[in-house]
Amino acid sequence: MPALPSTVPDRTDYRLLLLAITAWLVTALALDLDARHHPALLLSALMGGVIASGLFTSKGPRRSIHRLAAAVLLTAATAATTTVLHTADLHRGPLPALAHPALTPARGEPDSPGGLEKPPDADEQSAPPRSGGGRTAKPEIIVEATITGDPKFHGAHTKGSALSQPTLTISALVTRVLPLAGAEQADAVPTVTRTPVTLLIRTQDAEQWQQLVPSTQLEFQAEVLPERQASPSTGSEARPRTDSAALLAPQGQPRTLAPPSLPQRLAAQLRRGLRDACDHLPPDVRGLLPGLVVGDVTRLPDDLADAFRSTDLGHLVAVSGANLAIVLAVLVGGTPTDSDAPGRGGLAGLLGLSFRTTALLGTGLTLAFVTICRPDPSVLRAAATGLIGLLALATGRPRRALPTLAGAVLILVLVDPYLARSFGFLLSALATAGLLILGPRWTAALRARRWPHHLASAVGATAAAQAFCSPVTVLLAPRISLVGIPCNLLAEIAVAPATLLGFGALAVAPLSKGAAEFLVDLAALPVGWLATVARRGAELPGAELAWPGGLFGSALLVVVIVALAWALPPLLGGRRPRHRRPRMWLVVAIAVVLPVVLLRPPAVTRLATGWPAEGWRLAMCDIGQGDMTVLPVEPGSAVVVDAGPDPKSADACLRDLGVTRVPVLILTHFHADHVEGIPGVLRGRSVGAIEVTTSDEPDGERSRVLRWAAGGRVPVLRAQRGERRTAGAELAWEVVWPASPMAPDATGPNNSSIAILATLGPPRAPIRVALLGDLEPPAQAALLALGLPPAVRPAERAPPSPAGTASTAARDTGQVSEGQTESVSYGGSGDRYGGPGSPGLGRVDVLKVAHHGSAHQDWALMAGLRPRLALISCGTGNPYGHPAPQTVAGLRALGTTVVRTDRVGDIAVVGDALSLAVASHQRSGHG
Repeated sequence: MPALPSTVPDRTDYRLLLLAITAWLVTALALDLDARHHPALLLSALMGGVIASGLFTSKGPRRSIHRLAAAVLLTAATAATTTVLHTADLHRGPLPALAHPALTPARGEPDSPGGLEKPPDADEQSAPPRSGGGRTAKPEIIVEATITGDPKFHGAHTKGSALSQPTLTISALVTRVLPLAGAEQADAVPTVTRTPVTLLIRTQDAEQWQQLVPSTQLEFQAEVLPERQASPSTGSEARPRTDSAALLAPQGQPRTLAPPSLPQRLAAQLRRGLRDACDHLPPDVRGLLPGLVVGDVTRLPDDLADAFRSTDLGHLVAVSGANLAIVLAVLVGGTPTDSDAPGRGGLAGLLGLSFRTTALLGTGLTLAFVTICRPDPSVLRAAATGLIGLLALATGRPRRALPTLAGAVLILVLVDPYLARSFGFLLSALATAGLLILGPRWTAALRARRWPHHLASAVGATAAAQAFCSPVTVLLAPRISLVGIPCNLLAEIAVAPATLLGFGALAVAPLSKGAAEFLVDLAALPVGWLATVARRGAELPGAELAWPGGLFGSALLVVVIVALAWALPPLLGGRRPRHRRPRMWLVVAIAVVLPVVLLRPPAVTRLATGWPAEGWRLAMCDIGQGDMTVLPVEPGSAVVVDAGPDPKSADACLRDLGVTRVPVLILTHFHADHVEGIPGVLRGRSVGAIEVTTSDEPDGERSRVLRWAAGGRVPVLRAQRGERRTAGAELAWEVVWPASPMAPDATGPNNSSIAILATLGPPRAPIRVALLGDLEPPAQAALLALGLPPAVRPAERAPPSPAGTASTAARDTGQVSEGQTESVSYGGSGDRYGGPGSPGLGRVDVLKVAHHGSAHQDWALMAGLRPRLALISCGTGNPYGHPAPQTVAGLRALGTTVVRTDRVGDIAVVGDALSLAVASHQRSGHG
């Protein structure tokens, strides 16, 4: 980033900025209007134009104000008109009608629970339309289309016990539509149209589709996927506003009608050459360098992308306008938006090129950059700004940074109205505006207080960009990064060399792969530095601070930023204070408090939050719809049972508990909601071993677990029934399931879950804990047969009736307040472990209820265990109805206290067998 000027400009013209904001707001509002309101909008625009013409011709002392008002009205009218014209293709032609059928539920057909549409089943997809209303089969058509964007993979995410399939989407423009030939369509003729659509490609068909290049013309058969239906009660349209008129699911492979254009073929060859040259690099650099240079993030590791987002370095993950600014700076000696930059410098100045020749070369370079790196919103903003600056250079006019930015935004919003609803475009424009408006002022203020020139420029520019962008980023994710500014400062030194070396490799790759590999080897150093900064910054316990979401959170952050700017006079550029002592104490307080906030030592965190509870024996992490249990060994060390579905949540829970060492990570079975969080457990921690079940199903998740273990150099062990282990002085456990061989009816991944019986706490009064994984009734019954005598009545296979118990000790503690500790008493009579049974399996103090408290439980086993406390791990509002009401009621009828993560958050069991209690801790962003 070029150094910002050290002096504050005396005068800035904001008139063009007012017009750009007007066009942006009108366009954003017009995109929300239904098509039936467009005539009224056009009439309003016409009236605005007439009024503007009248104001332009008015005379008098306020002529300048009238002209400004006329310009605003004319801009608003133009924005409304161009928006209507650009969105017309979303509403005309056959595809919008097929994608938005105006159907209501058939008479007698119940609405789906919760007001959600039930998706059509397989029979409905192939059946003819129903008579009398209701849903129809998805229409199939043949289309001719031009590819308008690169294929984009949307990564898999945990969906219940499995990973969803990765999704491939492609933007396209349909130019011709022909319904499939049939009895009712014998005389159908092709329809010529220009309808923007999104293609949704099945995973098994993705191989050929993902090789497509923009501008390729295809013909293929597709199924039109219906959008959400209109509300029967209100008739209002429920679909989200996008730049796509329909979602098409191609059937089979496409037929190529015309190859991509020459520029797109060259761009694809250059992108492929850079990607191939990076094949030998480490995974982080191999994925990040193509993303930084040309926006290719197909090989970027997911955890690295999360780290860049956590540290507010997300603009470096994919190509942005800053990359174009760096490239143009090499040519002209500064970006065209630098108002005080020399007229011609860089290579152009060294070679003695004229202004017009320099501008012509810059224009060609900008167009090539947009073609190769794709017209993403940030790239378009930078390209338009650069082209306006180059035009000023060619005509010999002075370059004014803020009017240049405003003019670029105004033109782009009018040409492509959908940019007005793009967060990427908004963040790019705001960051640039922060650099131009606040950056010079804050830099000058810091330099006036004798900060080094380069440090003052870097801090002023980075802080200004963060101040403008943060209120928008909290709308995307309700958090703020406390390490964003320092991480951006550390990353800045590496961005320019990484970008220039990457573009050098891109340019020479078609000529010499060896030369390209040499350049990417040089670029690996700065790119590796960027990855290190992101990972280390994200690993800090206090890297992120939870923040209220929505408009309220955004407005609150604006107030906080203004208050901080007022409280720190160096950012305002005011006079030196007369009293230095208060400021000195402020600096000392910040120097002491900031490291504590970022590092969050467990002892300090416990004092501030009360978590983890003093003397905790077991913790169940609130990681959403999944399982993760932590058994402490000693301070900083714990055995972890399952890792949940999300690495970030698993890492956050262990951070809150102060766990840095994991002697054993036990994975009960290979379902995604139990193992996908493994990278979070491994992050920054030493793990002694991973213990897995005897079943290898499902094979896909097992392969991922083995890959993660190999990457972390962690040995993988097989659990065996009867295996006994100890860790520390107060933790021991025995594996009681799976048995070998398995019972004939106890098959499948859930029934192969590792079940353990653990003793926690002091030997004088240990807490007995049963962790049952996701065992279902067949395996639970087999476990009972192995560990308990058949002395339980068959009727106890069903949940006991709540009316049949006189115990009053049990209660659903779903309303336990955060940080509150609630005692758990035993509601039975006689000895705590009384009753028949073998020493290996008897009554327990704490039960981790199997399968997230589902309805599938063996109540003979529950009656035999008769726990005092039952813990259920499940996500808020999960689609499976976990925990089942009958399961909760049945446990309460046994005299059991029930605690659920979806109600109270993280759960901690404290005390011992004689003073058993439970504490809770609510963490934001889960459930």
